[in-house]
Formats: sequence, C-alpha cells, structure tokens
Amino acid sequence: MKNTHVTIGLSNPKSPTNVGAVMRAAGCYQVDAVRYTGERYDRAAKFQTDTKKVANKIPLTSVESLLDDLPDDLEIVCVELAEGATPLPRFKHPEKALYVFGPEDGSITQQVADCADHVVYVPTVGCMNLAATVNVLLYDRLAKSEEMDESEELIRSSRDNRNHLVVKK
Repeated sequence: MKNTHVTIGLSNPKSPTNVGAVMRAAGCYQVDAVRYTGERYDRAAKFQTDTKKVANKIPLTSVESLLDDLPDDLEIVCVELAEGATPLPRFKHPEKALYVFGPEDGSITQQVADCADHVVYVPTVGCMNLAATVNVLLYDRLAKSEEMDESEELIRSSRDNRNHLVVKK
C-alpha cells in the first residue's frame, strides 16, 4: 500500500530516556526502523523508557555506521542546526529517507553531513532535545503527506482507553 520507507538514525545517543521517547515517536508515526551508533546507549539501555514496547515492533539496531548497508533509493536527510541547512517548513520530504540526528551533547559529523542528500533544521530559538526534534520532524512529514489517515477509527484506536471524548457539532 504505502511506497514510503522511514528509518531514524541516531548518532551516538547518550540518554536511554531520549531513545525510549524516540522509539515511542517511531511507533506513533509508523517508522520502519531505528538504528544507532556508539556505545553510550548500550551501557544505559537497562534503563530503557520505551513505555509502549515499540522495540518489539520496530527494529532498534546498533550499527558501526549509520550510512552502511542502505538501499540505493533511500535519501539521507541530516537534521541539525547547521549553517546552510534548509528550514524544515520549506523542506519536501523524500518518499524513502534515513533521517540522521546528532547526539544530545554534540552534532552530526561533517563526514556524515557531506554524504547527505539534504540537511534540514527546525527553526527554533535555541535547540530542542533529541526526542523533541524527532517528534517535530516526523510530525512535519505526516502533516505534508498526502496519505494521512484522518479517520475516526484512527482516533478510537490511538487514544488511551480512558479517553472517550467526542466533539459535539
């Protein structure tokens, strides 16, 4: 049905809280896979905060390089406060993308940025944390998508079981 593919790439994430929140966002926005580099997350993973157990449905994979073993038709999109980057509201998302995010306490390497098809940034005053940035990027992709599900069934299946709110017209 869908001809899209979204992978999230996390460059040496340090916080299991943020990775857990990224996984929750990945589930909400139907991401296909999440991959990460570095050892900091592995050391802290026992404190995982993936409260929806999304890692059981979406692969969370440790890799040596975020750019290895990618399909040829997957475009690399770095998301970083970088001079010369495109503001996210002006960006047209590719159908198939690897979105690369830097660590909470650093940035994407120049080598990775040089390999990117696109570099975008969220035009905020100051920087957001990793999980917030992933959520904003994925929301932007959804908001610009022509295949957005606007059904009442989506609302019923997505909300908390204690939420029965109905808007009266």
